[in-house]
Amino acid sequence: MPGILIVDDDEVFCSRVVRALSSRGFDARGVRDYDAAIAMARSWALDMAVVDLRLPGRSGLDVVRDLKALSPKMAIVVLTGYGSIATAIESLRLGAVDYLSKPVDVDQIVAAFGISPLTHEAARETDVPSLARVEWEHIQRVLTDCGGNISAAARLLGLHRRSLQRKLAKFPAPR
Repeated sequence: MPGILIVDDDEVFCSRVVRALSSRGFDARGVRDYDAAIAMARSWALDMAVVDLRLPGRSGLDVVRDLKALSPKMAIVVLTGYGSIATAIESLRLGAVDYLSKPVDVDQIVAAFGISPLTHEAARETDVPSLARVEWEHIQRVLTDCGGNISAAARLLGLHRRSLQRKLAKFPAPR
């Protein structure tokens, strides 16, 4: 299980990314600043890191430089909500494998490390619902919001009432 460190001062974002990566089979841990990141890197064998550019105290660029000094083979992705060409170039020069602008989702982070979400051990084809299943669930939500009124739901969905009735007559597609 690959070890991945998330360094971000936004506690909610950091915990969500850690939780999402853990559910995808990574051994993910999060810290909030430079000192905690370096301490974690010294005490734990890391394969990868995701580093926010703006941190309290020392910069995310300092984290990238010092993580690479501790472990030259570590893959690092830099995240920022305030991207610039200068910081992107500096991040890559210091050894980051990619530079992503926020907002970003976990699949983009995983892809930035060169790992296909479909081939990763935790990603299974059965976890992704089919298009028919997604459509069925959407129709059911709209129908529930309309209190079971098929005509109102059909108007909201942009369908003819009879077309919606035919779709409702079918059983939901299997996951």
